[in-house]
Amino acid sequence: MIDGLPYRQVGEPRRGAIVCVADHASNHVPIDIELGVGPELLEQHVAVDIGVEGIAERLARRHDIPAHLATVSRLVCDLHREEDNPAVVPMSSDGHTIAGNIGADLDARLDRFHRPYHQALAEWLDEIQPRLIVSLHSFTPKLATSDEERPWECALLYNADDRAARHAIRLFSELGLTVGDNEPYSGKKLNATMNRHAEAHGRPYMALEVRQDLISTRAEQSRWAAMIADVAGRVALALE
Repeated sequence: MIDGLPYRQVGEPRRGAIVCVADHASNHVPIDIELGVGPELLEQHVAVDIGVEGIAERLARRHDIPAHLATVSRLVCDLHREEDNPAVVPMSSDGHTIAGNIGADLDARLDRFHRPYHQALAEWLDEIQPRLIVSLHSFTPKLATSDEERPWECALLYNADDRAARHAIRLFSELGLTVGDNEPYSGKKLNATMNRHAEAHGRPYMALEVRQDLISTRAEQSRWAAMIADVAGRVALALE
């Protein structure tokens, strides 16, 4: 975390830009919070969207797509959940008990992490008035608590507004990728940040999930950043 803030912003914001939002970009746990889990868990998908921070950085610095990134682990406070969602401070995740969160002061976590993150994001988006928001996440090829394989290389999620998603699904498919349509999670059930900051304001967005094993290295992150920037640009044009 920088200056104790649960977010950081990268790149030069300008009115009408395409922007990136990454709610799960960090595995950082503040020193005064004890989660009661081993350090190895913080390197896994339950703590962070693997590969997302590197892609978002490259989108901002190489492709002129400024980014708003979380700087705290989803195990401390899940910024991609509504305040009243029981998983906003998770007590378990994919079969792992997060013992330090049992009995945690929920309102204190929200005040420290969730509320300032979303307040800053709201102000940032109001200033920029983006033509398109890229909500960037990654997913594990297989959950520890499930035998189901996840074959998609990337996927687009949406709730009520699928304007951008429809174009993005087509464009990523034309690149030869296996693309999920509201998979492996449905945006009709899990779309908190985009419901709040995009759909509620009529802003078009593409909520993109990329499979983590495809973006674990810097080279892979650079390749995906270039693809995402190209697709996002074409989606934005198609929406005009």
